Amino acid sequence: MKKAAIIMGSDSDWSVMKKAASTLKELGIPFEVHVYSAHRTPDIAASFAENARENGFGVLIAGAGMSAALAGALAAKTTLPVIGVPLDADLSGMDSLLTTVMMPPGIPVASVGINGAGNAALLAAQILAVDDEDLNEKLVQRKRAMHDAVLEKDARMQEEVKGL
Repeated sequence: MKKAAIIMGSDSDWSVMKKAASTLKELGIPFEVHVYSAHRTPDIAASFAENARENGFGVLIAGAGMSAALAGALAAKTTLPVIGVPLDADLSGMDSLLTTVMMPPGIPVASVGINGAGNAALLAAQILAVDDEDLNEKLVQRKRAMHDAVLEKDARMQEEVKGL
């Protein structure tokens, strides 16, 4: 199985990005976590992205507050899918969201919602599951469990409504 990378611009982003790590771990996806800044360590971030495919990665998840440039900087240096996690660092995260999604032509970055690191990990899993039936089955089971949980909540609600 290909690995996923979680790249953060600062260790202060970990409080959000650890949800991606826990989701990947839960799904059995190997991953690495790094702190590389688009502005403070641009050469290291670029080198990581340039060599990611050769180093066994299949997808990169990037989250950085403030300028939120990390996902785009990585995407400029790789053909692997890059998933940006806009972080709520300022302006309720809208500035990070817009920076993440408004990429120039030819440098696509997939994006999830503000602070949506868990969804970023699930999107990464879906990308990796294209060629991995075992991982796909884990995702199917996860969706089935969510489905069943909603139906259980509905049944409890129906009972409560009857008791009014």
